[in-house]
Amino acid sequence: MMGKDNDYTDKDAWFSGIMDLYGDRLTKLSFTYTKDWGLAEDIVQEVFIICYKEYENITKIVSLKGWLFTITINKCKDLIRSSFFKRVFTNPDLLLHAKSPELSPEMALLKSNEEAILSSCVLALPINYREVITLFYYEELSIEEISEILKLNSNTIKTRMKRARMKLKSLLERRIKDGE
Repeated sequence: MMGKDNDYTDKDAWFSGIMDLYGDRLTKLSFTYTKDWGLAEDIVQEVFIICYKEYENITKIVSLKGWLFTITINKCKDLIRSSFFKRVFTNPDLLLHAKSPELSPEMALLKSNEEAILSSCVLALPINYREVITLFYYEELSIEEISEILKLNSNTIKTRMKRARMKLKSLLERRIKDGE
């Protein structure tokens, strides 16, 4: 964390540094919930607006990283619970009309990468498993940090991790068996 004396004196420089440091990570985290880059970027913009507004209180925050992740996850969950999201993203007929024949640049990059199968399997997991896998493996957070961010008991996190790994293993084995 930054020092108290002079690191917070230039709000714009501080904010720019926070955006550079966490922008991509928060967008990827949001994507694991929304499965849409545009929505993920919108959520991260909202998170950074909150961060900018809370600048004066930033010294009271114990872990900036944990605070940003918590806000991002909560914004994602709010969006997922919204009726708009449910209508558009769970209705396959609407998606057929909205899909472009070409992949987005991000998805094309993922498909060309060896990790595309793993990424798609992680995204296929139920959200409560996907979030612990993402936070543990991609964000390299400890069980205790995940527990604090999600406000769940560490044993619950461990159980979800175990179940998520089993489901992920099953999904990967099925993909390999099917020759994908």
